[in-house]
Amino acid sequence: MRKDIEFRTSDGVMLRGWLQLPEHGQAPHPAVVMAHGFSSVKEVFLDQYADVFSAAGLACLVYDHRNLGASDGMPRLEVDPWLQVQGYRDAITFASQQPEIDANRIGVWGTSYSGGHVLPVAALDKRVKAVVSQVPFISGHANMQRVFREEEFEALRERFNADRVARFRGEAPAMIPVFGERGSLCALPSPEEWTFIQESGLLGTELWLNEVTLRSTEMMMEYEPAQYIAQITPTPLLMILTTRDIVTPTDIALDAFKRAHEPKELLLIEGGHMEVYVSQFERGSAAARDWLVRHLAAG
Repeated sequence: MRKDIEFRTSDGVMLRGWLQLPEHGQAPHPAVVMAHGFSSVKEVFLDQYADVFSAAGLACLVYDHRNLGASDGMPRLEVDPWLQVQGYRDAITFASQQPEIDANRIGVWGTSYSGGHVLPVAALDKRVKAVVSQVPFISGHANMQRVFREEEFEALRERFNADRVARFRGEAPAMIPVFGERGSLCALPSPEEWTFIQESGLLGTELWLNEVTLRSTEMMMEYEPAQYIAQITPTPLLMILTTRDIVTPTDIALDAFKRAHEPKELLLIEGGHMEVYVSQFERGSAAARDWLVRHLAAG
């Protein structure tokens, strides 16, 4: 059973999403809090993950990050990683107050950018009893060096500085495409993701816009969520990676996983970054489901 929900963040912004409850089992249920990566919205695959998890007896709180999708927040289409981390913690608070949810059995799941977010969330918020980090964004600095050429970064730096001056004068924030043609300046210069988005039918729809504020890219480059990974213990951590990920590079994530303490587990799936949502969805979602059930269902 799914119902629409809304809740205010600690600084007063209304976030919206779904609460999906299991069809079987007795309340209060264990629960998992879920949100999407970078600029995406809950309707893009998250309902499928929630179906898998709820069928196994988990309540699922799925929501859109602030400034995106159904949630409020300004400026629109701005992706602030630390405000998204705070959004997770506010969602945990909301979940813990629902009579259908056991406040002592709440986990978090994140993918790509939010796969990075759940690392500091689990490290800093010990209400979290299990964490799944799928194809996570690990390091803004390391990612920047992989995906941007030096001349592209210099061009971005000039635009960042100009945007800062314009905002100071009260002008609207500059915007940048999320994905683009090879060689174009965009927030995520990934041929794999650009091809996937073109084939998905999402381009040109009202569901998802291929645009974020330029400042979102600057904040992404400065974001280092894996600095918290050693602090997640004793919360159980499952990291799901793909073997040929060039979006959130596999080797960078593997190095981060080594720094995590037990209890932890690694699943390495054949393929690229986007395949966890399609051809490898069943394997990745099943592993996440089993991990969450193992560490939450027993209480």
